[in-house]
Amino acid sequence: MVATLAPAVLRAHADDSVLIALSPLSAGDTVDDGLVVRGAIPAGHKISRRAHAVGDSVVKFGQPIGRATAPISPGDHIHTHNLCSTRTADRSRIGTRLTHPPARIASFAGYVREGGAVGTRNFVAVLTSVNCSATVARRIAAHFDAERLADWPGVDGVVAFTHASGCGMAKGGEGLANLRRTLAGYARHPNFGGVLLVGLGCEVNQIDPLLAEAGLAPSVNLRTLGVQESGGTRAAIDHGIAAVEELLGIANTASRSEVSAAHLMLGLQCGGSDGYSGLTANPALGLAADLLVGAGGRVILSETPEIYGAENLLLERAASRDVATALIERLEWWESYAARNGADLDNNPSPGNIAGGITTILEKSLGAVAKSGTSPLVAVVGYAAPVTRPGLTFMDTPGYDPCSATGQIAGGANLVAFTTGRGSVFGSKPAPTLKLASTSDLARRMPEDIDVDCGGVIDGSASMEETGERIFARLLALASGEKSKSEIADMGEEEFVPWVPGAAL
Repeated sequence: MVATLAPAVLRAHADDSVLIALSPLSAGDTVDDGLVVRGAIPAGHKISRRAHAVGDSVVKFGQPIGRATAPISPGDHIHTHNLCSTRTADRSRIGTRLTHPPARIASFAGYVREGGAVGTRNFVAVLTSVNCSATVARRIAAHFDAERLADWPGVDGVVAFTHASGCGMAKGGEGLANLRRTLAGYARHPNFGGVLLVGLGCEVNQIDPLLAEAGLAPSVNLRTLGVQESGGTRAAIDHGIAAVEELLGIANTASRSEVSAAHLMLGLQCGGSDGYSGLTANPALGLAADLLVGAGGRVILSETPEIYGAENLLLERAASRDVATALIERLEWWESYAARNGADLDNNPSPGNIAGGITTILEKSLGAVAKSGTSPLVAVVGYAAPVTRPGLTFMDTPGYDPCSATGQIAGGANLVAFTTGRGSVFGSKPAPTLKLASTSDLARRMPEDIDVDCGGVIDGSASMEETGERIFARLLALASGEKSKSEIADMGEEEFVPWVPGAAL
């Protein structure tokens, strides 16, 4: 719970050795029972509450976020000039904080598909097996403008999902496996009423083995198209338009019905974080995530490099030792992966994060983990793998938001919630995105991009619990068809970014 100590500052936890500036401060300003500020401090940045010697831990959120690299006096600005990351996470405490959220009854109006999966939207997708078929796919989708789509009012749109891979890669290995899992996850996604998969014909990522590996086959709702087999670009576009018209007719017959919120799967994302993200939007989203788990739903936390240093908070919530081991193995893979590429995971945060007041990856990770609430961690899965268990699952993904969200949607997420402190603009077709601002100032500055203002947690106009409930209510409304700001702006097509590690050949 945020404890406000003075109009200009707040403390996130009673044990913290820092305060957070709520507005820009100047040298000589007095805050927190006589603490005198010793220099200019931007809003969202940290002020030392006590003296720190070189090597001392600096504490925020009740957890170490790094060590002092220079002597720090009370009232000093703490940031990149005097603070660095240090490894502090204890990976030995497994399953010591298992808190199950109370059961809750909630529902939404969704599209019940054959097989029982439930969608929150009703798109027709044009997927591509390879970059070489991207132009054909885009031109097929572009044919169905608003005027033509008026003939199928029950369909949300026709969307082309293109990417930059599918050939020039090894026939086996992680890159092709990730791409195929992603495309298969989209092909079976319940937010699609119909899917057309377009290939070139000679690519490494052949359509037939892609579908066979996923247990899929062409059907009335899933069509395939080869550019070479069709007779070239123009002929393939014509064939594709005809196929999509048939899919639109099928998708248009779908209608919404009231179902349990247990059919919701929520992907958690954060981007453009600032010094307030871990104090307002992220923990408020965590409360909403717990409410969804209590209603029987599924929640996905991802971005492995951005939980680094705070993994102890997840390991303490691991439902079993196998779950904990799987998470540790993925963290160790990322440590090795970063080292092989001449980097380390402490290279995070980004310049925007730093400008907003986040100094170390530990500080960023603590805020990022807060999105997941307090529910037990029941599973760890690979990138774009199906998420099947109710409760909180961790999916291994990069920290890059579009790539991470793509994996979550491929895993089955039919909603995405995205917190931001700096003002990320993001959409995620076919899963609608609810964007949450960490401050009211951001919500006012970017009203066409922000769905929920979480700044009331700071100014006292709303409690954390009230904000979490409001987010949960908005998620149910979004799932039932209410448009998000990113949908109104027609965003979310360019954010399809499958993670394809490995060599380009």
